[in-house]
Amino acid sequence: MGKPSDLVQGTLDLLILKTISLEPKHGWAIAKRIQQISGEVLQVQQGSLYPALHRLEQQGWIRAKWAETETGRNAKFYSLTAAGRAQLAAETENWNRLSGAINLVVQES
Repeated sequence: MGKPSDLVQGTLDLLILKTISLEPKHGWAIAKRIQQISGEVLQVQQGSLYPALHRLEQQGWIRAKWAETETGRNAKFYSLTAAGRAQLAAETENWNRLSGAINLVVQES
């Protein structure tokens, strides 16, 4: 069985985009939210999260803005761009197609 931190290749972008689709979040809050929503199954390590955030920002799917956190520290808060919303829709559609196909194979009698 895989480790709890193992993610299907390519799903991290989808998870990040979905997590910040409702409201801007800083990196640590993104990781905690993914962990919380997944019932503690998914754990995104900083070594994966921050390069992914940088890559998504470079692609124009998210934007970063410095702001104060709830604890009074300054952090980059990430939010979706219009291109990011379109990418989220495309990645969600791809995920649904892929996971549905995998379910068909796994559940075959």
